[in-house]
Amino acid sequence: MAMMREQKNKIIEEAARIVAPVLEEQAMELVDVELRTEGRDLVLTLFIDKEGGITLDDCVAVSQEVGTLFDVENLIDRAYRLEVSSPGLERPLKKAKDFERFAGQPVKIKTRLLCDPENSGRPRKTFRGVLLGMDGEMVRVRLNEKDVEASFALAEIDKANLEFE
Repeated sequence: MAMMREQKNKIIEEAARIVAPVLEEQAMELVDVELRTEGRDLVLTLFIDKEGGITLDDCVAVSQEVGTLFDVENLIDRAYRLEVSSPGLERPLKKAKDFERFAGQPVKIKTRLLCDPENSGRPRKTFRGVLLGMDGEMVRVRLNEKDVEASFALAEIDKANLEFE
């Protein structure tokens, strides 16, 4: 039973809307929401973070509180499993403030389109380096390969993660 992309996106957006005030009052942030099927099961995963990191107790408390809210709001009209997790060592970077907050950290960036910031003649989509932060709407990275600074438009980044060395 495949879920339509539009329906999936609506559930993800609604989950984020419901969760935001709960996390805000606990000085936490929503890093990402993922909705996927595992076999016949539907799984909704909330990735949360806070200064100093997330504990198992944090995950349990958020799960209990938002699980009840999701049920009251009838977020998903069929059985599903709710998971609340830390984003882990290879935390996804999505918002401009993420790219500022983690400046100085190793990062892996995948762009939507091929590009060649180091003028190597070999355009590609995946880049590794040290995150330098933001400059307007541009994400700045010092690339590992040739120690070149490159900038990527935030809107053109398909996926970005911290990298554990």
